[in-house]
Amino acid sequence: MNKVDNILERLYKFSPNILQLGKAIADDRLEILQSNISINLPNDFVYLLKKHNGIFLCGVEILGLGMDFGKSSLDKVYQFEHFEVNNPMPLEYFPFSPDGMGNHYCLDLSKKEGNDSCPIVFWQWDVDYQLNEVETCNSDFLDWMEEVLIGWTENDYNYDGSEK
Repeated sequence: MNKVDNILERLYKFSPNILQLGKAIADDRLEILQSNISINLPNDFVYLLKKHNGIFLCGVEILGLGMDFGKSSLDKVYQFEHFEVNNPMPLEYFPFSPDGMGNHYCLDLSKKEGNDSCPIVFWQWDVDYQLNEVETCNSDFLDWMEEVLIGWTENDYNYDGSEK
């Protein structure tokens, strides 16, 4: 079993009361997205999205891709955050998880190692990054899933969804 599947096994322990998993992607929408933005996403991220198009666990969300997601679809969020805001993200940042206050966790594709992984940065919409560096918060997407998505939830909730 690979690391992504190990993390998914941990995720599956949570009750459907607090975990929502999107359906598998069976078409080529991820390949079309990558072609449209001229960026190849890391294999672990693509694997996860193909298995579960969108994940929501106790307020932490990994966005999905497609018409069902409306303006929250990964392609729409990428377009908005890069071309329609006053403080646009660098093109190599791929936003995948909003914090609900206009900020996003992003794949830093400028530091991608082959097809495997890249660091995760936290982009704050209201910070002038000409003066400050963007915070790198995790070494890669799977580390982010273990810490932010699963770990933070385990700190506050039992697998059945009850508060600790």
